[in-house]
Amino acid sequence: MLQCTAFAEVPEMGTLVVLTAMNAEPGPTPAPAVPGVPELPELDDMLLCELGEHDEKSEHAAQLWAGEMAASRDLWMFWTDTDTDTGMRRSFRFAELPPCPAVMRTLATDEREVCVLFDRHSAPHSWDVTDPLADLMAERMREEVERERRGGGGGGKGADEGGEEGDADEGGAGVTPSG
Repeated sequence: MLQCTAFAEVPEMGTLVVLTAMNAEPGPTPAPAVPGVPELPELDDMLLCELGEHDEKSEHAAQLWAGEMAASRDLWMFWTDTDTDTGMRRSFRFAELPPCPAVMRTLATDEREVCVLFDRHSAPHSWDVTDPLADLMAERMREEVERERRGGGGGGKGADEGGEEGDADEGGAGVTPSG
């Protein structure tokens, strides 16, 4: 299933209020740089819905912040767009939610992949959602690395012999056609 393509600008004031009011994780907390002022994380200005494609009645959702890698609760931002007489209206809400407990295990390799969404999210799990933009960006990065490796070692054939576009080996790393 493809990822939802909805995005939203992060409402700065609402986010700061929620982050300062969040319960801290148990354990030692580092002293803030300015006494009395909590350290706030740096946040993105825009968020992309992390759910798979869904109907317009369902809320969009994006993880705004996780306190630690093994945090028991993450901050999620939910939003909906409603068509009104005066135009589109966007509503936001924030929620601290535990992570989804689902884990997909591949028995042959004993690899495990955790769902990175929130607990009790609407199906499907994150491993069933594909992000074509991220896949395209990863492919372009791989092509650039291969081009640099071929062109940066000196001697031999040039990096762009087969043209600028496309991957000669259709995704296989380090394989070049002979001929």
